[in-house]
Amino acid sequence: MYAAFAVYLYHPYFALFKRADYLLLVNVWVGAIGCFILSRRWVSCFFSSLFAGAIYGFGPFMLSLANFHPTAGLIAAVVPWLFFPAAFGARAKWRWLSWPLSTIPFFAIIIFFQISAKARLFAIPIQAKCDVMDLAGLIVPLVMTGRSQAVASFYHIPIAALVIGLSMMLAAKRYGIVTIFCAGAVLAFCNPILNVSPVIWLAIPILCGAVIIGVGLQGLLTAGLGDKGQLLVTTLIMATLAIMTAIMSVKYANTTPIIGTEVSRLFGQSSRMYLLGAISSAIFYFMVRAKLRLHWARWFILCLAIAIDIFLGATFIVDKIF
Repeated sequence: MYAAFAVYLYHPYFALFKRADYLLLVNVWVGAIGCFILSRRWVSCFFSSLFAGAIYGFGPFMLSLANFHPTAGLIAAVVPWLFFPAAFGARAKWRWLSWPLSTIPFFAIIIFFQISAKARLFAIPIQAKCDVMDLAGLIVPLVMTGRSQAVASFYHIPIAALVIGLSMMLAAKRYGIVTIFCAGAVLAFCNPILNVSPVIWLAIPILCGAVIIGVGLQGLLTAGLGDKGQLLVTTLIMATLAIMTAIMSVKYANTTPIIGTEVSRLFGQSSRMYLLGAISSAIFYFMVRAKLRLHWARWFILCLAIAIDIFLGATFIVDKIF
């Protein structure tokens, strides 16, 4: 499925591809598969892991790396695989090894940039770094596409799963993945360290976020009466984001005719996606209050909503870049 979706996204532009550009298909596929397998460490539900992999491999960040050299996406695609020793290798009395093993991706990125610099291959300009304005991509990834070289974001509806998943990980005292998330995020906003472009550090928090989203999806599908508070908070967050983006859509509609209309349309699409997420969360909330399991209904609602969001978002980003 990942391979088929990758071909679907890029096939209209095969005529424009140089030989190295076909690496873009490999990047998104390898990244998605790696995140899918990594998420299995914490997620038992197949489809939750499937969407976690899609959110990383076909997310705004991975797709936006096409703005740079194709090898930039390759190192981001390999990052999930480099976490395998920490996630699956350390067991029982050797559990303490998971912390030093978690540093492998960090050192791998540094080594890659040192070697590529000596080979005169600059996958990402060292001057490219993140700033505070790039955080807007967390809310409106489509609006930031084309305005930021690397969109530090997920899609709209997965934000609900991110909220649920983060609360679950903290409640279970799974602080390791949260610590790695914070470390990668801090490095992404620092000045270049050892000639490593800060942009590539975003691969680590985006990966951690995708895994947490997979955990959250499983939580939404299995939520019970004791989780109705979290579902209500998630619904309110999604509804608030829907209202905010709708207001911005109206605001930009009244500005310059060409640019304003395009930005307004993108804010409007984000608003509709957040509204869809709010409706889905609200349905889950009332199902839980009524003590209705109906797992098949939850599956259908959640999978359909996220699939629509990923499909429309990924298609727009690739079309915008090319």
